[in-house]
Amino acid sequence: MACSSGSNTKMSNPNVSTPAMAVTPDAVDQKTSPVVFEIYGKIWSVQARLGQGVSASVYRVNSGRASSAVKEFQVDAQGGDYGYLKESSVLEKIQGHKNIVTLYGMFTNHNPFGVATHCLLLELLDVSVSELLVRVSNQGHSMWLIQHCARDVLEALSFLHRGGYVHADLKPRNILWSADDECFKLIDFGLSFKEGHQDVKYIQTDGYRAPEAELQNSLAQAGLESDSGCTTAVDLWSLGIILLEMFSGIKLKETVRSQEWKDNSSAIVDHIFSSNAVVYPAIPVFHLRDLIKSMLHNDPKLRSTAESALINPFFSIPFAPHIEDLVLLPTPVLRLLNVIDDNHLYNEDEYEDIIEDMKEECQKYGTVVSLLIPKENPGKGQVFVEYANAGDSKEAQRLLTGRTFDGKFVRDCKLAGRSMVIKTLHQEAVPKKAKGMTLLAIAREVGLL
Repeated sequence: MACSSGSNTKMSNPNVSTPAMAVTPDAVDQKTSPVVFEIYGKIWSVQARLGQGVSASVYRVNSGRASSAVKEFQVDAQGGDYGYLKESSVLEKIQGHKNIVTLYGMFTNHNPFGVATHCLLLELLDVSVSELLVRVSNQGHSMWLIQHCARDVLEALSFLHRGGYVHADLKPRNILWSADDECFKLIDFGLSFKEGHQDVKYIQTDGYRAPEAELQNSLAQAGLESDSGCTTAVDLWSLGIILLEMFSGIKLKETVRSQEWKDNSSAIVDHIFSSNAVVYPAIPVFHLRDLIKSMLHNDPKLRSTAESALINPFFSIPFAPHIEDLVLLPTPVLRLLNVIDDNHLYNEDEYEDIIEDMKEECQKYGTVVSLLIPKENPGKGQVFVEYANAGDSKEAQRLLTGRTFDGKFVRDCKLAGRSMVIKTLHQEAVPKKAKGMTLLAIAREVGLL
């Protein structure tokens, strides 16, 4: 496979996660990074380096018709390819779950200096939970978003754990949002192992490391062996900390390292929840607090499993997304306000003309697959434009804000999820068959049109 070097496009999506990984994407280094990958006979151009760790770099690549991520592994100090073999082996065995990043294939890349590197071609995902935490610093996320993330991650862990696998590096940076599937997915399985066959001594990231993993790491640093390896319970501990951070809006690394936490973590969790109780309804707060506590027992045998956590009462409470949720997560759908006058909605000819005019204008910024303008509240007169992908919708958002349509100024142009839009407008569950349906088709299905 051919490869040359250079590029300087920027994009946001850290899709590699080692302790040394950069938090934000950067311009591609022209001296050390490829400008193209030849993958299965097709040329994919490198648009951005999304992240760089000790053992691998991740790039956003485009073939002209599709975008993906390439994770390129560096040759290790012993001249081997352990990291590549480890992650590719695990990913191959756990494919097929909607909440786990999709592996499209593996290939070898040859750079101009004759050095061969092994690469994974992966599904391109969007914003990470780590980035979401930065955006709501000290405020906390909505119950809808916390529940959505918790359920998606638990579904993935339940699938992994049934197969005997431990993720072993669950943290906010390794949970990414998929705009196309409108769900959270797990990435980075470089530390994963089969329960009972742990081949990595140092697992998990500081701040999300379970007590038994902390003990194991300490023993390893002292040159001692622990009596037994870690179990799937370490993943539940990590998720408990992540959910507590999403609820509080506070990074808890220093808190969980403190002696106070070691002495009585339950009291600290209670304090965090009592401090935020005014913001949230009491019953959901009670259930979420107990769910998190069930994951944070010091004794791994007492911790909730992924399957038992999924039947916690917290997941039986129906939450609707807030407007903030609709614009926080990248999606293929745009919502435009202040564009349509009410009198245009009730004249069928004018209504159809407006739809065609809007579609024609919006298609200048990407492929429009659907366009919806509700005639009644909620959502009356708002324009929902569904693009072929999240990249097109983000570019359209940038270019449409501040434009005028028929003399009306577009004062509000925001991203909004397809199913989230229907839930907000219709206040009922989206039909299960909605996956793959256009926004317009879903609207007809639920009786909005």
